[in-house]
Amino acid sequence: GKAAFGEEVGVLLCDVSDAGSLATMARQTRLVLSCVGPYRFLGEPVVQACVENGASCIDISGEPQFLEGMYLKYNEKAAEKGVYIVGSCGFDSIPADMGVIYTRDKLKGTLTAVESFLSVKSGPEGVSLHDGTWKSAVYGLADEGNLKQLRKKIGYAPVPVVGAKLKKRGFLFYNREFKEYCIPFMGSDVSVVKRTQRYLHTELQETPVQYGAYVNVGGLGSIIKLMFAGMLFLLLVKFNFGRKLLTKYPEFFSAGRFTKEGPTQKQMDGTSFTMTFFGEGYSEGQDPQNGKPNVKICTEVKGPEPGYIATPIAMVQAAVSLLDDAASLPKRGGVYSPGAAFSKTKLIDRLNKRGVEFSVISKPEV
Repeated sequence: GKAAFGEEVGVLLCDVSDAGSLATMARQTRLVLSCVGPYRFLGEPVVQACVENGASCIDISGEPQFLEGMYLKYNEKAAEKGVYIVGSCGFDSIPADMGVIYTRDKLKGTLTAVESFLSVKSGPEGVSLHDGTWKSAVYGLADEGNLKQLRKKIGYAPVPVVGAKLKKRGFLFYNREFKEYCIPFMGSDVSVVKRTQRYLHTELQETPVQYGAYVNVGGLGSIIKLMFAGMLFLLLVKFNFGRKLLTKYPEFFSAGRFTKEGPTQKQMDGTSFTMTFFGEGYSEGQDPQNGKPNVKICTEVKGPEPGYIATPIAMVQAAVSLLDDAASLPKRGGVYSPGAAFSKTKLIDRLNKRGVEFSVISKPEV
């Protein structure tokens, strides 16, 4: 059992700009956990070294362009080598991706659509994130055009819409369930869930689930602040000098949310998240291609502070699943989203025992 994970952990120094040092590292292990963000600048050499030297790799990137770029470049090579490259295994996007799978598995019948709402609660000290995450957002939004081209190149199979089509909500809307205003979640969750659902549909013939992701932002006061910050951000991000300003003064432009130091221990202790999933579908024996959805379900994923506590829990449990639940992984290696790699493993049970908890809030009602 336990002794399989080495007791003594040595230190290997390696440098992303030194391919030889990465190759030496990859040759000595079965699995690398890659935490080098922003991944668009620093991530690929690690993936390349792992694929070439037969090690699997897990990262915590929330950058769709990097994640899908790695799929385009390394999926075939990874499959040949029998290694698994699994991106977005942190707060982006394990709660969302595994949350949709969990909701699907708890619904008796066919789940066809889910919306998730993220709430982040903070203590008296407030919330703060590291400027590495901020940089990833700045460069990600600046580069949306390239993401479209990349997706054309990959030539994804379209995911069929099964069941009633999920309505897109406006940029800002009031949610009666939470008595708060909501906006679309800007992270990688939607793109990651879509890749998982496409995989499960094309490879395992499972019914694809439609998905929308939102974040609760509070009352009117919060909205006004957010609007100003958002407009300024979207304006500056379009220009080179604007991006320089944004990355140089993260604290100023994010109203203190992103700092070069990251959160204090007190801030982390006082922060937690809840992601609530509202699913709809068709009861057993009902044809999802016909008529209106007739069952609903509500589930949630709860956890500690997202960036520094929940993310390492998610990443490490994904790693343990990759090593210990190997028989339940996809048959061939490749570049996978978390749900595609782990839907048949014990990952959700492992997370539940470590404080990232999945539960059913209201039983499927017909």
